[in-house]
Amino acid sequence: MSTANSSFYTKVQFFQRQAASLLLYQSVLGGEVAIAFLDLLQAIRYTDADGRDCLQAYGNYFQALAASKQTWEEYLISQILIADNPFTRLAQQREFTDLPPALISAAQHDLQVLQNLYECNSAVLSEWVQVVSHLPISPVVWYQEPEPVDRDIDKNLISSLQQLDIWADAIKNLANYYQQHGTGLFAQYHAFRWQDGQFIGIPAHDPVKLDALVGYEWQKETLLKNTKFLLSGQSALHILLYGSRGSGKSSLVKSLLNEYSHQNLRLIEVAKSELQKLPEIVEHLRGVPQKFIIFVDDLSFEEDDDAFKALKVVLEGSLTARPENVVVYATSNRRHLIREYFSDRPTPKDNEEVHAWDTMQEKLSFSDRFGLTLTFEAADQKTYLQIVQHLAVQAGININEKDLEFQALQWATRHNGRSGRTARQFIDFLKADLAVYGNNGNSL
Repeated sequence: MSTANSSFYTKVQFFQRQAASLLLYQSVLGGEVAIAFLDLLQAIRYTDADGRDCLQAYGNYFQALAASKQTWEEYLISQILIADNPFTRLAQQREFTDLPPALISAAQHDLQVLQNLYECNSAVLSEWVQVVSHLPISPVVWYQEPEPVDRDIDKNLISSLQQLDIWADAIKNLANYYQQHGTGLFAQYHAFRWQDGQFIGIPAHDPVKLDALVGYEWQKETLLKNTKFLLSGQSALHILLYGSRGSGKSSLVKSLLNEYSHQNLRLIEVAKSELQKLPEIVEHLRGVPQKFIIFVDDLSFEEDDDAFKALKVVLEGSLTARPENVVVYATSNRRHLIREYFSDRPTPKDNEEVHAWDTMQEKLSFSDRFGLTLTFEAADQKTYLQIVQHLAVQAGININEKDLEFQALQWATRHNGRSGRTARQFIDFLKADLAVYGNNGNSL
């Protein structure tokens, strides 16, 4: 082996040992890109005679980078910012000076390791692959212009890491970042669902905007005000949004995420079948910096439903203090959330329960356990047409106002009646019809 090749293999071994020495930030090397990177180092070190294994490993690495739309350097830093480990979790809850020295030292060690791996970029790997595979030229290096970063603090921290000679010196700024923005899934995603005992991030959540929702102005204003209380750290109330179907209750809640996610708001959708786990879900959210809306859509209960008891605990509290960063927003088409039958009503002959009327009243008053109830009445014709006109402007539909209103009323008559949902369906259909046929919607 030549002296040059010996030096080169020594470097590969060095990077492999560095990767294996991580104490806290192992998750940074747990993603698809990092696994492909480590596989490529192994292939370079133990390549076969014609280098096919090495070339295949480089192809996998290139594809992983292309799928992530990041360079190796960008990938490493982004993973550091969302890492979930004992240091990042404790940094969320304590000031830097209160963190255990051993934990700080371990994090500094890992930052230096990751800085070394940062230097082993795609250009370096491409040159090594060329040598061991005996290629006339080096393989293509993945690169694209960096994606714009939304938050200024992200930009500043990323820039400081890129410019620092010693990444370990950034430990305090990094701890402050975790304290402000959190870690793990909550730093990576804005919307979630609770499924099979864990949070599942939703990468493409509903894009509905607040300004797309017309009507129900006082309900909207009250919901926004309460949400701002939550974001400012004040006591916010749980809210029940009750009313007719298609009135925009769910869309209004979802629009809050698009309005305030930059202020650390997160939305967690919990299905009725998972409501029994609600107290557990809330405990997972205690002590993290984000603010959470637990969203329960189309809420109602049957007799002796255990989910009723779980939600009651969260709404009314227990011996455990309620986290100030969590509220429940639920929608329902039923004012009385627990289904009641005439046969349930007690009679003078009822000898099964001494205080049967008390039991019935508890069921009927369950919705009162929400701090606020916002009522959404069915849209009248004026409101319906107002929504249609607003959505038409947003969609860039430019047809005669009378024709638009005539077709909108026809659509409501033939389909689901007057509501915000019906208006949205009408505008979506009309926009597509105009784009494909250009016939002013005459086929509606």
